[in-house]
Amino acid sequence: MEDRYSRQILFSEIGERGQQRLRRSRALIIGCGALGSLQAEMLARAGIGGLLIVDRDFVEFSNLHRQTLFTEEDARERTPKAVACAAHLGAINSEVEVQSRITDVNTSNIEELLDDCDLVLDGTDNFSTRYLINDACVKHGVAWIYGAAVGAYGLTMTVLPRETPCLRCLFPDVPRAGSGPTCDTAGVIMPIIATVVAVQVAEALKILTGRRQALHRSLMQFDLWRNEWRRVPLGAPDGECPVCNGTSYPALEAEAADQIVVLCGRDAVQITPLNRGRLNLAELFERFRTVGEAQANPYLVRVQVGDYELTVFEDGRAIVRGTEDAARARALYARYVGA
Repeated sequence: MEDRYSRQILFSEIGERGQQRLRRSRALIIGCGALGSLQAEMLARAGIGGLLIVDRDFVEFSNLHRQTLFTEEDARERTPKAVACAAHLGAINSEVEVQSRITDVNTSNIEELLDDCDLVLDGTDNFSTRYLINDACVKHGVAWIYGAAVGAYGLTMTVLPRETPCLRCLFPDVPRAGSGPTCDTAGVIMPIIATVVAVQVAEALKILTGRRQALHRSLMQFDLWRNEWRRVPLGAPDGECPVCNGTSYPALEAEAADQIVVLCGRDAVQITPLNRGRLNLAELFERFRTVGEAQANPYLVRVQVGDYELTVFEDGRAIVRGTEDAARARALYARYVGA
């Protein structure tokens, strides 16, 4: 152990004691795409004791420019990301206990996934799951580290339950579906992924090695193309936040979940998002045109992407054709519509 981690142990802020604490720690990574796979690799190389990696998607060739843990073979085989990640981590550091779960994180499993985890890292691609992580972590007193990236812009924030503001303190309302770009409509470059993950994992190491006094305690924002870095200091939790004051956990309530219905006999899934609102169909159409054959009328926008067809209505409701897998439909909705 000492030889493998010798250079890290030489860093006085970690040292032998910090390395031992890290070895006894276990982290949950939700989402194993660009952010999550790099988080997992960094923590495995650092010598964390255990990782639980959860993801609902599989590897595609379009992932490979930024998801450095995966290979062309993973994409050819459409290997589930959680499985591919666990396999590659085993070859990197066999001392780390890596578990993988191929599942959609939702109200039925989020609290069970937190069991025996010291920390949660956000590698997701949508706000619905992030608010679910937020509410579950604050409820159970587990620190979590938010992160997001699109284009050349990224941001991250560390949430210490009832000590720092949570995600809902800063953004009380979940952004409505389709209100912002996604990596599959606006693109993304690898350097912003590496930047966000570097800060996330540095924060994780501080927490897991007992160095919380070194946490940045802010909302960190980066725009690598415009050469802009911004840090917004955070104060105390919002006294009106229902999650931080423990009065309710909206994302954990069953009625707060998106409505997903498999349309029997139609090879399709209908998704009705919780946070419904009027979409700008003209803007959505322009975004869809960059990823596939798109059509529009005054009531809806449709796009064909590979084997799947997405039809999105003005109120945010969508029908995803080409699958009866609810988790796959949610992944496609998050990828091409957002939120």
